[in-house]
Amino acid sequence: MLTHRPEAQLASPQPQPQPQPHRRRLGVWARTGLMTGLLCASVSGMALAEDSTVHNWTTSGNVTVADRFPTVQASGIARLPDGRIVLSLPTSAQRHKGPVLVTWAPGHLTPFPSAAAQSKIISPLGMTVDANGQLWLLDEGVRAGSKARAKPALLHMDPKTNRIIRRYALTAPAVRPDSHVNDVRVDLTHGSAGTAFISDTSQTTHPALLVVDLASGQARRILEETVSVSPVPGFVMEADGRLGRYDAEHPTVPQGGVDGVALSADSTRLYWSPLSSRRLYSAPTAVLADPNATEATLEVAVKDEGEVGIMDGMITAPDGSLYVTDIERHAVVRRAPDGSLSLVAQDARLIAPDSMAFDGNSILLTVGQWARLPDFHNGKDMQERPYILVRITPLEAPTQP
Repeated sequence: MLTHRPEAQLASPQPQPQPQPHRRRLGVWARTGLMTGLLCASVSGMALAEDSTVHNWTTSGNVTVADRFPTVQASGIARLPDGRIVLSLPTSAQRHKGPVLVTWAPGHLTPFPSAAAQSKIISPLGMTVDANGQLWLLDEGVRAGSKARAKPALLHMDPKTNRIIRRYALTAPAVRPDSHVNDVRVDLTHGSAGTAFISDTSQTTHPALLVVDLASGQARRILEETVSVSPVPGFVMEADGRLGRYDAEHPTVPQGGVDGVALSADSTRLYWSPLSSRRLYSAPTAVLADPNATEATLEVAVKDEGEVGIMDGMITAPDGSLYVTDIERHAVVRRAPDGSLSLVAQDARLIAPDSMAFDGNSILLTVGQWARLPDFHNGKDMQERPYILVRITPLEAPTQP
């Protein structure tokens, strides 16, 4: 009905007094306000059926479930040169029956490197395959509920013979009583037998990087509690739909220092990021591997690579790009060599995207539910079984080396 009122006034044959200038402006404003109200009413009517939303947030359409595990939560993952996929099934957060390190095929978990070797592994976590095709595995050395002192170690395994070649015990002063060894990368270009770089996320407030000379077995602790390996004070993150502020004494979401690590394609740089941070850091492996480098030299060598998101796992593609998990976005992000970022996959099922391995033209990704553990919910287990392993077809697929 209101739409007919202006037309009736315009059609009136009666002469209208000329408004004064200020009245004319008021009339224009009144008519403009009326039309604006009509337009809003019309738009509101259309918007009821098609409210705007965040497009493609729920799923990017390229994530499929590769397998489901009713009782075990996979964390680390690696692809061996012969195509076998190795999964670590840690016991530090919750115990489970059966093997702790396995090769995976859809519907099948087979003890790796053998059934007998399972007794020599306590709680496997991060792993990597070096340039010679050898598997390197971090053992947290502690089971959930155990009061025994943790015995962290780095294990060298030969996939060709399916046996453990050497166990590198990680002891003081390289590790502390509150250490939490997390992920590892092996650089064969420094040291006579290579150098391993390990992240120590720390269970409390002492994160650091560990450097292991693989010939001698000597381990060093570097960059301890410096900015590049440490949680950001007051840091707030979203995990599984809950906001939590970093609190060393009373954590409400997963938190900590340096977590994921990755080597550049040519092994000249190591990349890492703290869990309670959104920043990526790097440093030349030549400096990190140098046993004579002072802490001051090491700190100067560290480069702040900018923000990437809250990550757990990280891998390097042959083209030099980094693929990183993004906990808050429930996603995987690609960081190109020029530093630009793009979304590879996003899916509500990626509750806590963990570790990745390239498999042909796709990525295999372990998915955790770490934010649902009893530690963050006053002792109540909020996890929902089964756990999943997913496959992602990258939007920009890397070439398999």
